[in-house]
Amino acid sequence: MISPLTRQAIAATRHCLTGCAIGEVLGMVISSALGLSSLISVIISVALAFVFGYSLTLIPVLRAGLTFRHALVVALAADTVSITSMELVDNAFVLAVPGAITAGLTSALFWISLITSLLIAFIVTVPVNRWLIARGLGHAVMHEYHH
Repeated sequence: MISPLTRQAIAATRHCLTGCAIGEVLGMVISSALGLSSLISVIISVALAFVFGYSLTLIPVLRAGLTFRHALVVALAADTVSITSMELVDNAFVLAVPGAITAGLTSALFWISLITSLLIAFIVTVPVNRWLIARGLGHAVMHEYHH
């Protein structure tokens, strides 16, 4: 039986994974298509992961009636540690797989390593979010704004 706290952590991590995956995939696709270096690829992917991750939190919080500034503060508090954890694990894995980051969009190695990295990042980030939520941090700060 999964505890309610663990369910919350899984839901928060799934939310984080969605934003991170959109940003990571888009960043890797853009970088690969433009032939950018591995470092630039990682920078673009991480930046887009944060943008999309925060955006997925901002939208419902803004709908709850908060000002943009207050919604941004909530999004930063809710997602920063989770996105950071996911991005560290995700990018470390992709960089550790020989040739994965430079494999190209048509390569199975590229897509398999990217998907695998996101799954591993999800598994590692669930306990991070569980710990945060148990202490009233992370996604716990935005629960009052969900309808």
